[in-house]
Amino acid sequence: MNLLQLYLLSRIDLDELMKKDEPPLDFPDTLEGFEYAFNEKGQLRHTKTGEPFVFNYREDLHRWNQKRYEALGEIITKYVYELLEKDCNLKKISIPVDATESEPKSFIFMSEDALTNPQKLMVLIHGSGVVRAGQWARRLIINEDLDSGTQIPFIKRAMEEGYGVIVLNPNENYIEVEKPTIHVQSSSDSSDEPAEKRERKDKVPKETKKRRDFYEKYRNPQREKETMQLYIRENGSPEEHAVYVWDHFIAQSAAENVFFVAHSYGGLAFVELMIQREADVKSKVTAVALTDSVHNVWHQEAGKTIREWMRENCCNWVSSSEPLDTSVESMLPDCPRVSAGTDRHELTSWKSFPSIFKFFTEASEAKTSSLKPALTRRSHRIKHEEL
Repeated sequence: MNLLQLYLLSRIDLDELMKKDEPPLDFPDTLEGFEYAFNEKGQLRHTKTGEPFVFNYREDLHRWNQKRYEALGEIITKYVYELLEKDCNLKKISIPVDATESEPKSFIFMSEDALTNPQKLMVLIHGSGVVRAGQWARRLIINEDLDSGTQIPFIKRAMEEGYGVIVLNPNENYIEVEKPTIHVQSSSDSSDEPAEKRERKDKVPKETKKRRDFYEKYRNPQREKETMQLYIRENGSPEEHAVYVWDHFIAQSAAENVFFVAHSYGGLAFVELMIQREADVKSKVTAVALTDSVHNVWHQEAGKTIREWMRENCCNWVSSSEPLDTSVESMLPDCPRVSAGTDRHELTSWKSFPSIFKFFTEASEAKTSSLKPALTRRSHRIKHEEL
């Protein structure tokens, strides 16, 4: 701390400064504790005021508000897990399948008939970030509703139409544990430090030291516990996770037709799966619906045969202001791109929901009749061009 900082601190009333001190980062661990609940429309509302979620709960405390938002997000994640099990009747399956009692574990969700359904299996992959199994976007769940932000509408309709379902959890790559405390010898105790310097430190007035310590507390109000990451075997990244679930579950399933819905980074994970398991994927997967996928066939070095297969069997619903299913030009020679009917990235899965199921139905019928899949965009494009 320099002299100017010490001078400025000397002019500040400590009692006044304390008033601005950050509140504890201690938040409720239930929705009820936050005084929020989901109404009959699946919207998150305050239980007393009926108002939507407010981010700026405390003025001028952005860090605290962000931590509060993250704490609520963790509760939302657990809430969605509960819905997957209770409302969708999915089973929570621990992975790795041969994990020991003590090693880090993750999990996926599956319908009862996921591995035994002889006809159809749908696999859902979300994007990157804080989202977990069953979610498309946490922001949508909190600020819009459960239908747009979760995979639940996809799961329910898939089961109604006779699909088995597997929900991947590609962002659950590690567990966090607190770092062991290591005692570091203070500089004042160091025998290498000159005696004169130690002597000068000892002579610092108590009031100055008090203000300096308080300044440090004000600058960094709450030192959070340091943690370390223990990665989950064979599931340390979204790409690894996709390959692992393919090898141990999807490839073992009885379904004649497997369908993927992959959002954002989930599309990249699917392309990586194709690169590593090309022959198996081609023999088992009937169609792939991507929603604003961030894959790149050049950067990922997808071969010509993969690109050709994607052109015939994939469709990417991208963020666009054009009407739903309108053809959108692409710079890359991979799969057809059509509008999701929204220019908001996080909404692309929800907005393209009806078109995706139609696409899968047409792809399945085309396979049965040994014809090429007819993309849902084609009829719409013709009408659009006629207009």
